[in-house]
Amino acid sequence: MSLQGKPPAKPEPGYGVAVDMGASHLRLGLASRDGEILEEAQERLRPENGPRGVIGQIRAAIARLGFPEKGLLGIAIGVPGAVDPHTGRVFNANNVPGWQEVDMGRELEEAFHAPVFLDNDANMAAIGENWRGVARGIDDFVFIALGTGIGAGVFVNGRICRGRSGSAGEIFRMNVDWARWREDFPDTGHLEAHVSGMGLAAQGRRVLPNGSPGVSPGFADGRDARYVFHAMHQGDPLARALVQSSFEMLGVGVANLVSVLDPEMIVFNGGIVRGAPELLLETVGTVVHEIHPQPPAIQLSTLGDKAQIWGALHTLLEPERQPAIRASQGILRR
Repeated sequence: MSLQGKPPAKPEPGYGVAVDMGASHLRLGLASRDGEILEEAQERLRPENGPRGVIGQIRAAIARLGFPEKGLLGIAIGVPGAVDPHTGRVFNANNVPGWQEVDMGRELEEAFHAPVFLDNDANMAAIGENWRGVARGIDDFVFIALGTGIGAGVFVNGRICRGRSGSAGEIFRMNVDWARWREDFPDTGHLEAHVSGMGLAAQGRRVLPNGSPGVSPGFADGRDARYVFHAMHQGDPLARALVQSSFEMLGVGVANLVSVLDPEMIVFNGGIVRGAPELLLETVGTVVHEIHPQPPAIQLSTLGDKAQIWGALHTLLEPERQPAIRASQGILRR
């Protein structure tokens, strides 16, 4: 039968929701089927309300985006912890109290009648960086997120490496001081105790006197290191030495990653990076160059705080996800 004169098929409508759940923030993006961000929202996460309270907060925030329910393709969420690749549960979010074996995906699927895809937030950010950022087209790289905690998304041969239990890239547990191997770091690994917003804030409270320039007891919420960077930029030598030491330890951790993975690039992003980007690149670069004769490129993210959102959207819209999405809408018949 001739198709001449038949009007062209209209593209199917559809919306995807991307969620970046950090240890202290919640960011959302509503996007069209072709990946255009239509609406964004941001609010402070309330981890003190426990898993059910946080899930309720995410559910309410998604509902406020105001999309037609029948047009929802799915929801993709980056979470601050490991996701079991077999069950889809968040089995450990070390910076969010009470988050062990939480089946957040199932609850949100029941609420919105759409598929929900979960992954570690650093993995999501690495996917975003590979899709839209500085690591575009690079098959082997490591994305390091430096915020309240520290984590990494590892790309090997063009794909995220999740490991046996979904914990690949959980470098917060990395120990860069062999003599301290017997010490107990319950939910905060050795590296995170020194190289993270939480770690820097704790060290600052011990090291910086109340009279240091720019340091105010009310500046931080207990896990916020901005006051340390503020003091450093005001000329406080103790604050600068603290940041310098933290970045040197980070450099050793990066050098260890390079020894194991031999990536083409290291990408940094997060609040700690924005505190002193030039000093971070200089210090980490010096340490890695000292240890490796042929170090990889070391770059800052070009996506800022949208890296996880872009990664979540790509996870939602990539071709291999589409059969599950269409099946959930009754489009695929068996």
